[in-house]
Amino acid sequence: MKSFSCTCGNTTFFENTQCVACGHELGWCPACRNIVPLQPSPDGTFQCGFSECGAVLRKCHNYAVEQVCNRCIIANGGGGELCDCCRFNETIPDLSVPGNRAMWHRLESATRRLLYTLDILNLPYGTEEDGVSPPLVFDFKADLAAQKRWWWQMGKEERVYTGHADGRITINIREADPVEREKSRQHFEEAHRTIIGHFRHEIAHYYWQMLVEKQCEDAFVAVFGNHADPTYAQAQERYYRDGPLPDWNRRCVSAYASMHPWEDFAETFATYLDIVSVLHTARSMDLSDECDPLNAELTVMVTSYAKLGVVLNEMNRAMGLVDLVPEILVPPVVAKLQFIHDLVRSAGQNGPLPDGKNA
Repeated sequence: MKSFSCTCGNTTFFENTQCVACGHELGWCPACRNIVPLQPSPDGTFQCGFSECGAVLRKCHNYAVEQVCNRCIIANGGGGELCDCCRFNETIPDLSVPGNRAMWHRLESATRRLLYTLDILNLPYGTEEDGVSPPLVFDFKADLAAQKRWWWQMGKEERVYTGHADGRITINIREADPVEREKSRQHFEEAHRTIIGHFRHEIAHYYWQMLVEKQCEDAFVAVFGNHADPTYAQAQERYYRDGPLPDWNRRCVSAYASMHPWEDFAETFATYLDIVSVLHTARSMDLSDECDPLNAELTVMVTSYAKLGVVLNEMNRAMGLVDLVPEILVPPVVAKLQFIHDLVRSAGQNGPLPDGKNA
């Protein structure tokens, strides 16, 4: 992620709706893809304040009315009242419940960051109206049994209301409650537990169905193992009965990844998106210019990520925070990341799918 600039010269950021220096209202312009000052017009529209753009804009409904978004729509572009991110929402939280709007706001912020990364990687996604299969849909739901806390007994990424099915990504809004999320992180002994992490994991299942299933499954099996034997249900039952495989850290990026090849793929794909996001941010912020994750080879990305991780982890430790880069990228994990890397590059460039020969 990069930073942006207000007309007053102040630095602004991806989630901003107002410049803290001059008070100017800000929004995301889909024409120039920047956070820009919004110049109001008498007819209720806005002009993009980026001098090289000047597009005529109107606010997304969830910005103008609900205050959970910061994106705009091309005023004369047709379509509905929702921006290019909010249009994927089919279910939103019950806003009559205190606290739900704040949690929805956090979920929307994570959604926008997820889609930003997918866009810079040129990965395909879309709605049914776009002709994309499977169509991407987001459901943000509350846990009706929260008072019993029985959802804690489920495993990572699989608790009530959280998961993926045929393009539909459902997130339990409790993941947007920092207190409950930290309790869960401790309960499941996770190095990280973040909203964006859930989105990155679940979008991986979406891309398995879109890019791997019935297309390069043999190559997938060569790298991740046979997803048909044992079945997912059998693997899940074993995992929750016996726990992760004892040697999971020698071949998987996380304990949960050792449950089944589908979860190994999802955890590895999520880690790949972590790597791209961190390296892209570091390059955009002039913290490091060693690696452009949009063009570099996987080995260069891994080396740069590990090098940055040493620095960033020490910074976090200096502030008493958890490590930013907790993963140990052992050779078997790097081989799986290579499969993901080849898959992403092929999808982004409409090239051949991975053949598994790099495994």
